[in-house]
Amino acid sequence: MIKVLVSGACGRMGKSVVKAVLDAPELQLVAATDVCGEGDVGEIIGGKAIGITVEKDLAVAIDNHQPDVMVDFTRPDAVFDNVCLALKKKVAPVVGTTGLSDEQKAAIAKLSAENDTPAFIAPNFAIGAVLMMLMSRQAAKYMPEVEIIELHHDNKLDAPSGTAAQTAAMIAEVRPKHPQGHPDEKEKMTGARGADYEGIRIHSVRLPGYVAHQEVIFGGLGQTLTIRHDTTNRESFMPGVVLACQKVLGLKGLTVGLDKLLTD
Repeated sequence: MIKVLVSGACGRMGKSVVKAVLDAPELQLVAATDVCGEGDVGEIIGGKAIGITVEKDLAVAIDNHQPDVMVDFTRPDAVFDNVCLALKKKVAPVVGTTGLSDEQKAAIAKLSAENDTPAFIAPNFAIGAVLMMLMSRQAAKYMPEVEIIELHHDNKLDAPSGTAAQTAAMIAEVRPKHPQGHPDEKEKMTGARGADYEGIRIHSVRLPGYVAHQEVIFGGLGQTLTIRHDTTNRESFMPGVVLACQKVLGLKGLTVGLDKLLTD
């Protein structure tokens, strides 16, 4: 059995992760933490008490319960410190919180190597989203003119989304860097053309009613191609989270992207 601690257990994603871990036969929920929560985690997710109380101090929870894996779905301003703490205590982090910078990822990779403890980060745990990213990278070899539109709920704190940033990075692996649009175009309002990643434009939408959605639009002579993924509920992420918990202990160093686990 793989012993799991869920960090951010009282959030919307955290509650789904707790339930998924409890339902997975190879995983054992040993602890739950959340700065805003308290009480029995079973009752918090809408079920019966299971004897695991939500704790506020992550370091104390790790020391007391000795998990093998920490699943983190907290906040962009907290995730880096949580991951560093876990690695120093030789607990393998599985991270779904987005917003980590390249510099922070490099620091995590270094800390992972120093402590001989693997770390796993996924911008998106939905299998369909991973396939969307892989298909987009393949399409960009033949249709290099591309823009990304990502749409999320209005409580999301970071923009663009981790999925959009990872998609752009994967496309950039096979697409020569170049600007898109007319060379003399001018933004009449700042930001109208979206963020710029290696010439790829990324547009972020934040509205109530959305969960997580993304479309990658390719343009060519007389044609367009759209690859779109829609998440209609948070349960769609859970098979990927469980898979990462099952496989992370067999990894080395820092691994980014669920596609690395699907292609093993």
